[in-house]
Order: sequence, then C-alpha cells, then structure tokens
Amino acid sequence: MDINGASAIVTGGASGIGAAAARLLAAKGAKVVVADLQEDKGTALANEIGGAFCKVDVTNTDDIIAAAEMAVSMGPVRVLVNSAGIGWAQRTVGKDGQYESAANLEAFKRVININLIGTFDCIRIIGTAISRSEPQANGERGAIVNIASVAAFDGQIGQASYSASKGGVVGMTLPVARDLAAVGIRINTVAPGLIDTPIYGQGDDSETFKSNLQKGVLFPQRLGYPEELASMVMECVTNSYMNAETIRVDGGIRMPPK
Repeated sequence: MDINGASAIVTGGASGIGAAAARLLAAKGAKVVVADLQEDKGTALANEIGGAFCKVDVTNTDDIIAAAEMAVSMGPVRVLVNSAGIGWAQRTVGKDGQYESAANLEAFKRVININLIGTFDCIRIIGTAISRSEPQANGERGAIVNIASVAAFDGQIGQASYSASKGGVVGMTLPVARDLAAVGIRINTVAPGLIDTPIYGQGDDSETFKSNLQKGVLFPQRLGYPEELASMVMECVTNSYMNAETIRVDGGIRMPPK
C-alpha cells in the first residue's frame, strides 16, 4: 500500500514505540497526527516530522473523533497505529488473606478501558474515516496496526489486567479483520517483547534493571529498539497481503513467571 501523501494517526505517538512509528511513517511520505496526552512531547515531535498534534485520551470518543477529523483535513486517511496504553501490576489475592488486599478492581478496569476498549474505539472511529477514503488500485483503503505485548501470551505474576487487555487486542484482530475486509481495510497486531523505552527510567539503577531483564532474550541478548518495532509496523502497513495476524517482535524471549 502506498502511503505517500496519505494521513496517518498514531495514538501514544509522543514517545517510545509510537514516536518511532510516527517518524517512520513521515519518512515514507505520510502526514502524521500524533495523538497523545503529552502535549509538549507530542507537539515537538509533530513539528519535527511535519505533522500535527492532537491531544487525545483514548477513553474519550470525542477526542478520537477530533483526531480523525484532523487527519481528514491533511489527506486521505489510510493508517492507524494503536500504541497508546498503560501497565499495571498487582497480585490477584493479597498475602494477608483479607478481602481488602485483593487486587484493585478499579485499576483492573482502567487498564482494560485504556488498552482494550480504547484500542477498539480508535479502530471503529478512525476505521470509519479510513472507509471514506477512495480505494487504491487494488481496492485497498488503509491499514490498522495494534501494539499489544508478549504479555498477551506470557503474562507474569501480577499482570492479570495488562495481559487480559493485550490478550483482548490479540483476540479481536481476526474478527475485526473479517469485519473490515468489506471496506478494504487490513488490520494486524504487533506484540513487542522487552523494548528500551522511557518506561524503564534513566540512570545507573535503570541500566542495572534493564541488564537483568535482557538475560532472558535469546538473541540478540538486549532490549529491543523502538525503531525495530516501527519497522514491523511499517511492514504491516505497506505489505498489502499482510492481514489478520499477530507478530511477536521479541528476540525469542518467553517470559518466566516473574
């Protein structure tokens, strides 16, 4: 699929994997809407790549519509990358056996609302905008790429909410692909392993922590780079025969229980 001159929306686009994807999409000629809550970083990135920033909370449908309309004003909408998400870790049952120490249900709901429901809301709203674009010669209108996680398959102790949310994204990829085939839109999911993003912080303690994490990676034995994820995102966008699939990008890691 040719994305030169098209518009693209990247949620969670102000940093990490989302920012790397936004940069690569722009390098391929797309006009990118950086959709994020981080206004300073998002605006700076949008200026850097010749795109636009839209402040978006993916749990707010009106925000998603605003991003879609911004993209429409910039060119035919062809691409959505769903990279917005949060993490949370807490054991299901507390060690003291008290009801009060059981996992925080509101925190569980929040992770699901952002990572799973927010992703679907973006798919249905921005997918609608893509469906209005004129099809290319092969009948293709656009492509959607979700960012899940290997936690969808190898969830660790305390990751019930995060793994459930990312497992939900993986699980809906095929049925949504079947839905969107009618309007010429493909959808795939990329499941990153351990990626070196700002989530791990900075400084000596951060480097020590990351050094321990990477021991489980087969090869290359290091954390992944955001650009390596962006490369797979771009393949999912531009390869017109890539559809309804979930791809792990993880250096061969299989996460242990903890």
